[in-house]
Amino acid sequence: MKRKRSAEEKKRHVMVAWTNKAEWDQVRENLYSSDTALQKRALGRISAWRSRSGRNLPVAVECTADLVRCQVPDRCAQLDGLDLQLMYGTALTRFVNLITEKQQGRMARPLHHLAGKLKIPVWIVYLRHGFTHGTMPSLNWCRKGCVTALEWLQQHYWSRQLGGDWGPQSDEEDEDDGKDEVTRQKEMEAYKKVRELLISYENEQYQVFEGDSAGKEKWPAPFAEMSWILAEIKQLALESCDLLVDVLLEEGFLMPTSEQLDTLGCGAFDAADSNPQIPQTFLRFWLPLLRTLNSLAFIHLLLEKLFTELKQLCGEPNDHRAFFICAWISEVIQCNGKQSDYHFETKGQRKARLKDRIFVNRIPLRWQQLLSACMDSPCVSTPHLLKLILADMEHPLPLDTQENLLKLSSIYTQNELPPSSRRDQPIYTLESLHEKLQRSRQRRSRELQGSGSQREMSDTDAEKVRLLRGSAWQLCTDNIMWKNFPLGKVPGQSDDPDCLMLQNFTLMAFPDQPADMEAPNLHPPRAAAAAKSEGLLWSPSDITRIKSGMKLF
Repeated sequence: MKRKRSAEEKKRHVMVAWTNKAEWDQVRENLYSSDTALQKRALGRISAWRSRSGRNLPVAVECTADLVRCQVPDRCAQLDGLDLQLMYGTALTRFVNLITEKQQGRMARPLHHLAGKLKIPVWIVYLRHGFTHGTMPSLNWCRKGCVTALEWLQQHYWSRQLGGDWGPQSDEEDEDDGKDEVTRQKEMEAYKKVRELLISYENEQYQVFEGDSAGKEKWPAPFAEMSWILAEIKQLALESCDLLVDVLLEEGFLMPTSEQLDTLGCGAFDAADSNPQIPQTFLRFWLPLLRTLNSLAFIHLLLEKLFTELKQLCGEPNDHRAFFICAWISEVIQCNGKQSDYHFETKGQRKARLKDRIFVNRIPLRWQQLLSACMDSPCVSTPHLLKLILADMEHPLPLDTQENLLKLSSIYTQNELPPSSRRDQPIYTLESLHEKLQRSRQRRSRELQGSGSQREMSDTDAEKVRLLRGSAWQLCTDNIMWKNFPLGKVPGQSDDPDCLMLQNFTLMAFPDQPADMEAPNLHPPRAAAAAKSEGLLWSPSDITRIKSGMKLF
């Protein structure tokens, strides 16, 4: 019986959906490739496997396909943030549920205990709880969870299925995995601590708001409990400022929900407004915390994260989140306005202006990075933000460059030019280009007609020049504004009166002088005889004396 059983075991084989090991290995490589085209090809093969095997497809293969199916549209920027969060949330929830399902017994046990036995990071389970029961985690944490889950599947399923090619892990690799697990656990604990402190801050502020009916107008100083919370948050900012900013930009904090705005009594706002502003009550709600965290590194990191988030939301310019991101960017840059713009304000005006400012003293911002980030994140508010950056730069760009950037942003976002633009130029559309083409054709036809009339005028001028040839007169064909010249003066004439003096002259003999026989003889005979004997009427000295005695009026 034993021999017969062993023979049957030799004949027994497992039915799989893939053709051979080479096909399976190729799908594995394509799934973990950085090329989205290869990932799509692998997902197509897994769809074929699913149609062949039905429900017999390995759970690890299903989970890997679900997670990779989230990475493809994320890398191709085909979906916005909310849709990606929902996709990641569904894939991570299925991963935790399906992997830990076989570990459940008759009595339900907590998932984090089961995940610990399977060496699944516990913070992945916390992300799953956030998707199903609490506030949805941010997109950055969704991506981190997806990468970690794929690494776990690679290590515990795909690598082990290769058999001899992937031997058992060494002790050094086990130690590295233990270190990674400890690091991830610390990150998750820090994340939870930051969220708890920010929620405590919000609860304290809500109590202040509810206790003071005039809270909307004048926010009181923080209590002792609030001071302790602010000190703890400041300490966390020194340890991990990056993590703190990520949590602040999650929904429910600096990105308010509709319920939070209603609780604070903030009025309605237009998400499509090109000049977004933070509601005054909501700004005062977060001022104690922002002033506590105020530092050069925090402001730089906050602006960088805001522009990064805005770039991911370019597909939805009217989104609620995009509105508040642009509003916070505008608020920070306006706090850094040049002091020269407020030279003539009174003390009362200065106090009112600085009351709702995150920081007062001007700080050196990274203008080139801000300018590039603003142009890389086009939205309905880009012209407004670009105008603020250009006006606040330490070394401003040339006016022509600024105007070209504003025009470029308005054309790309299909918005009107800012009011401060030096020339009101319409947006270039197909209709405007047709009109411009027609105007250019009409102008060309007028120029051709004008050239024909000028040709006729030139023929007339040539005839006049021919008639005046040999005379003392000349025809002037230049386009001269004669009204600018006084009577008797021609263009190019010198103002020196000597130009009118006679420079060359010819002596004439007396017999050649025209004589009037009827005129009385004014010269005595002696003078006439002397002149006749000399043969000249005027001598050079006489002419010089006459020239010196002339006067010009």
